[in-house]
Amino acid sequence: MTSIEAATATLTGRAIQNPVLTGFHPDPSILRVGSDYYIATSTFEWYPGVRLHHSTNLVDWAPLGGALNEKRLLDLTGTADSGGVWAPSLTYAHGEFYLLYTDVATFAGGYWDPQNYVVTAPGIEGPWSDPVVLHGRGFDASLFHDEDGSTWMLSMVADARPGHNRFAGISIQRYDRASRKLTGDEHTIFKGTEAKVTEAPNLYRRDGWYYLVTAEGGTSWQHQVTVARSRDILGPYEADPAGPLLTSNGRPELTLQKAGHGSLVETPAGQWYLAHLVGRPYTPLGRCVLGRESAIQEVTWTEQGWPRIAGGIPADTVPAPLGVTVPPERPVSSERQETDDFEAPALGVNWSTLRRPATPDWIDLTSRPSFLRVTGGQSPMARHRPSLVARRVVARSSEFEAVLEFAPRNYRQLAGITAYYNSRNWYFLNVTAEDDGTPVLGLLACDSGTIGVVPGARVDVTGIARLGLKTRLDGEALTFAYATDPDAAEPQWHNLGPAFDATTLSDEYAAKVVAGEPEAWGFTGAFVGLWVQDLGAEGGYADFDRATYKTSG
Repeated sequence: MTSIEAATATLTGRAIQNPVLTGFHPDPSILRVGSDYYIATSTFEWYPGVRLHHSTNLVDWAPLGGALNEKRLLDLTGTADSGGVWAPSLTYAHGEFYLLYTDVATFAGGYWDPQNYVVTAPGIEGPWSDPVVLHGRGFDASLFHDEDGSTWMLSMVADARPGHNRFAGISIQRYDRASRKLTGDEHTIFKGTEAKVTEAPNLYRRDGWYYLVTAEGGTSWQHQVTVARSRDILGPYEADPAGPLLTSNGRPELTLQKAGHGSLVETPAGQWYLAHLVGRPYTPLGRCVLGRESAIQEVTWTEQGWPRIAGGIPADTVPAPLGVTVPPERPVSSERQETDDFEAPALGVNWSTLRRPATPDWIDLTSRPSFLRVTGGQSPMARHRPSLVARRVVARSSEFEAVLEFAPRNYRQLAGITAYYNSRNWYFLNVTAEDDGTPVLGLLACDSGTIGVVPGARVDVTGIARLGLKTRLDGEALTFAYATDPDAAEPQWHNLGPAFDATTLSDEYAAKVVAGEPEAWGFTGAFVGLWVQDLGAEGGYADFDRATYKTSG
């Protein structure tokens, strides 16, 4: 062991356990500022936009919530399923954090209409500046801050012309920080390799080389991380002759599939790591209910100056960096539980809202202390004012339950809990009213856009002021239950409806391609949450006393 290694030896043997961000956390952009590490991930149609996590050791990651938490920063009104915020880039230079993100409007007919924005802040917690509008030539944009003080914007180049390569390469253009504008000419610096679908560029400088890290092969089983380099920032860039830095392609036995879309970070001790997305299918090359997650791999460098990951495949466990403090692992528990009693003045960092921020006009934590009051929104198919508060599903075995108080005035008012993927695929355990005003508990299911009432799942709840509602995901099985005594020490849960196929809440099930064109994409993973609908816009609302998410195994 060298003196440097001895001085920076890790204080504990606890390793990085992949994925480090479980559940829907794709497209990680990793950054180190001093001894602090940050990861920014895509959020698509969910608020707050761009989810942030913090770590001091690359092993333990704490959620910070989202950066884009108001319409001033991001307007998702009308956003399509799997549209919205794609692949953010988080960087730091000249005493400021820079957050570059793409708002994708469509993917119909080969178009994306990707609008890129950049915001800045003095600290990771904000406040973030008003967005600066940049080009709309492509998505997966990033910023690179060079040693000479210049800043550059990179992105994939989208070409919607029929018969052309829609992933036409990687472009770069200088960004003037003073004027907050792009300046000079656009340069295409890399056309990609035979893997095609070249996207997600990130640029780094090391030992006189510029290293261009891209994603290729598409974001499914053929996904990979490709590295090219040049002595000049404008190229030409030579792809690593050894092939991809990382991929799961052709290795269906691996736990971590879809490995790709990576970004690099260097530790204070001079080690390098790659953050990248992965998927964990329930069966070999099957459906990924947890969506695309984030993992970290250790990177070494060859004598010729190329980065390498052991075996070129994603590892489940990776040694922690040298010189960091990794606290002793907490005692292993068979269950992990998080309960929100709604006593805080704002929603917690693990909650997300669909297509609109959590503003007081529909999210109320003050009118009734220790309750979350949700004013009803539009129908499940509307994309403007839904009232859905949800959290990511992060484990194959998990439960979500809540206590509901709700008095529907008619059949247009519904409130309850949901297991949700997108507007076309969801389950909804809800209280509503019959034509004669009788309050009833029932189940709705939506499969690929077709909504149906689950037969036999109907309970008269007349006179029941407080109702416990629960959904459980146990591998491929999804079930629902209710309790009329939710405040008892051990509530009596009653199953409602059959066991459903949980894998319908997956990226793979949601994606639809018709005549070679995507009719729907699936990029977001499964959620569970609280849903209130007021289809007649009559001021209906529901109160939730508490909500608990629990994982087991």
